[in-house]
Amino acid sequence: MDKILVIDDSPVQADFLRSILKDDYDITTCQTAHDGLRAAKEETFSLILLDVIMPDMDGFMVLQELKGTELTKSIPVILLTSLADIQYEERGLLLGAVDYVAKPFSPVIIKARVNTHIQLYHYQSQFKQQAMVDDLTGIANRRRYEDVSAARWQEAYRFGLPFSVCMFDIDKFKLYNDTFGHPAGDQVIAAVAKTVSAYFHRATDLFARYGGEEFVAVFIGNTGRSAFEFMKTVRQAVEDLRIPHSASVSQWVTVSIGGVSTVPKAGDSYDTCLKLADTMLYDAKRFGRNRVVWFDENKEHLREK
Repeated sequence: MDKILVIDDSPVQADFLRSILKDDYDITTCQTAHDGLRAAKEETFSLILLDVIMPDMDGFMVLQELKGTELTKSIPVILLTSLADIQYEERGLLLGAVDYVAKPFSPVIIKARVNTHIQLYHYQSQFKQQAMVDDLTGIANRRRYEDVSAARWQEAYRFGLPFSVCMFDIDKFKLYNDTFGHPAGDQVIAAVAKTVSAYFHRATDLFARYGGEEFVAVFIGNTGRSAFEFMKTVRQAVEDLRIPHSASVSQWVTVSIGGVSTVPKAGDSYDTCLKLADTMLYDAKRFGRNRVVWFDENKEHLREK
């Protein structure tokens, strides 16, 4: 059942909306703007019904906050108000509201508007998800990675958390393709992606296909040492698939991994961090492949084997 958040300082109005929609939707009500914003960030809603006239923070300010926050910017918002001036309607729509319903409203109109916008929300969410998924592997694609990595970097900076990014690719993959053919190569890419993605299951983790046989992972909260040890486990899991590859150093399909851990500070650049991770990947290949090379927050090199 879809969840709807009602933010309205009037208990009577909120209860009226609940009575109209409760048979079809799971309704949460908040009587203050601040409680509504907190609820919107803590739970997953398909729609928000937002009163414009509230004492502590008007609906336009709430809408602006919702649309400026990564966690809530995609939730459709319908404004509810007794203000009939077209300028208010225009302001709300320009700030990102999907609809504007004037009070008093009929139950039939509210139910119809809500149903329409929830259907549109699901359609857009499905379309967006498909556009962000790699067709071959089913994991995040390069576009999704570019969207999420910047947000994760900002989160780590805001909360002073360790941030890790790593690049890795399948060792001597061109030789594998030349030997077994591209369909077999595609199967290897998919198998590696499936195995590695099982390790990145936290809400803040991101694992994506970067291009060809290259992958990228971003995660928050691990120190350099723990990130290094974690990726050693991931690397071993790929080797343990025991996919034959005569040109590989271990006779099996393997991956080389290079990564960086840091606590972002003012003036630091994510692009610089990514380039350093790519350099660590180059070193992993240079030192013999099928290994992890890491640069930690203390500017120390950690090298497997």
